[in-house]
Amino acid sequence: MKKRVGRQTPTQSLFLPCADTLADEAIELYEGSGREAYEWQRNILNEMLAINDDGLWTHMKFGYSIPRQNGKNEVVAIREFVGLEKGEKMLHTAHRTTTSAAAFNRLLAIMEESGLEEKTHFTKIKAIGRESIKLFDGGQIDFRTRTSTGGLGESFDLLVIDEAQEYTADQESALMYTIAASDNPQTIFTGTPPTPISSGTVFTDLRNSALDGSSIDTGWAEWSVDEQSDMRDVELWYQTNPSLGLRLSERSIQSEVRNDEIDFNIQRLGLWIRYNQKSAISEEEWERLKVERLPKFKGKLFAGIKYGYDGTNVSLTLAVKTKEDKVFIEAMDCRSIRNGNAWIIDFLKQADVQEVVIDGANGQSILAEDMKDAGLKKPVLPTVREIIVANATFEQSLFQQEIAHAGQPSLSQVVTNCEKRNIGTNGGFGYRSQIEEYDISLMESMILANWSCSNSKPVKKQKVRY
Repeated sequence: MKKRVGRQTPTQSLFLPCADTLADEAIELYEGSGREAYEWQRNILNEMLAINDDGLWTHMKFGYSIPRQNGKNEVVAIREFVGLEKGEKMLHTAHRTTTSAAAFNRLLAIMEESGLEEKTHFTKIKAIGRESIKLFDGGQIDFRTRTSTGGLGESFDLLVIDEAQEYTADQESALMYTIAASDNPQTIFTGTPPTPISSGTVFTDLRNSALDGSSIDTGWAEWSVDEQSDMRDVELWYQTNPSLGLRLSERSIQSEVRNDEIDFNIQRLGLWIRYNQKSAISEEEWERLKVERLPKFKGKLFAGIKYGYDGTNVSLTLAVKTKEDKVFIEAMDCRSIRNGNAWIIDFLKQADVQEVVIDGANGQSILAEDMKDAGLKKPVLPTVREIIVANATFEQSLFQQEIAHAGQPSLSQVVTNCEKRNIGTNGGFGYRSQIEEYDISLMESMILANWSCSNSKPVKKQKVRY
């Protein structure tokens, strides 16, 4: 009985017409190591290494998405091996240092198993985060961990974006020009579908432009389900995992079936979640809370301060109770952390603030110390559990229309272009921006201020008895 294996052709793909391909040459080189390429890997390489009548790459950009542990990185290694033989200068980038190091070790092992020897055929540098291999009669490849400035001033022929689901627009702007001077440039994107907490948007944009036909030089392939599906459906396992029966077993996938159905759909069934198609808070919902005139206030102010996750900005928002027992919110500012905390301290000294809540591990302790030195009241530094409660409180206040605002454009932009992200494992959630240019810290500072104000109790007046 023939052994069953996963689907060897993509469930979705777009390939441009080509004149020829270097895939056979690349696979022959690779299999000289004693390894054997799977059929689906050959299919991908046929398109990735396709050339036109001028001998140039048919696909200047090529992306592919496959569920984890199927062997997608072996495809990249084959592409890089033939690139070395062809004399290309290449840059392999990854989100994590461990991933770029693993890619270096993978390619090195293939070369050594093919009979190539260090100092005789190639040299290598094995420095964590900056590995490289140079073939004496061929090309060179560097392995780097991505940053927003990495690669500036350097020039390459091939750019590999590993863990592409984490590739951000800032990183793209730093790296995309590194191949501009090449006579025959190519960029390879490889990864899995983004999770709700993935930071990148470039991979999703590449997929969308390829599949809707708006890109003129891009190839794309994926193994995926179209919608959230039953994680116990074995047929779907075979549809979306081309190496099932080759290097993956049903038993190993069965062990992954847990309570998190969304994560299984993303990681194992290749589901592309569509959170970006609709903001968690619509313009209509937010506009409904807008007031044309400032309401009458009662009580003191409550300040929410949030240091952004990327360490770039810090935001300050105020909240105050109205006579109608709603919470009126107003964003005060969002400034670069490089400006220091003096502007926050100066404001808090002048304002009649009952409570200050600060979140953000990269700045809350410093600001708390600055407040102490300025003689200000000790702030609240919320726990993860309290952050979860603050987000839930905001959502309830939103739906029950217990919040009021004046329609500030900066705050409206980020609130109506946000999506939920998971916090913890018990259903907690926070928010993240759908548009990288909009700083979510502004919204998060507002949520903190609303939480503090909503939970406040009137300050009791002290009675002096004689």
